[in-house]
Amino acid sequence: MANVVDASVVLPGELASRVALTGAAVELLALLWERHGPLMFHQSGGCCDGSSPMCFPAGEFITGSSDVLLGVFELPVPDEGGGFGGGRPIEFWMSTEQFRYWSHTHLTVDVVPGRGSGFSVEAPEGVRFLIRSRLVDGFDAR
Repeated sequence: MANVVDASVVLPGELASRVALTGAAVELLALLWERHGPLMFHQSGGCCDGSSPMCFPAGEFITGSSDVLLGVFELPVPDEGGGFGGGRPIEFWMSTEQFRYWSHTHLTVDVVPGRGSGFSVEAPEGVRFLIRSRLVDGFDAR
């Protein structure tokens, strides 16, 4: 499996993905998908784990005009031949307010040991999702 999975580019006028998953995040998401069904991420920068991305069953966190869709991951699905095929879509959302601060960054979702204090579905696994960010030239300020 690839080390990093990039989300699709969904923001008008942009050519590069804004968000990616590490291999560890892909493996954890595959497990969580089996337990909870379709998933989504939301990054608020608010309470609980602060800037930790929160993973929810798809549709359980209601998004609206105060949120920005940054990308859609296609979670690789193991096939019978030992390879990977097809994809399970996982949307990655961020609050518009947080996006104003992070508009010049590329985000990578990773997994680290420890239990977060939020409502994210990985909490019982003894790990939590974490954002690793880097500055990027070329993204438009929004």
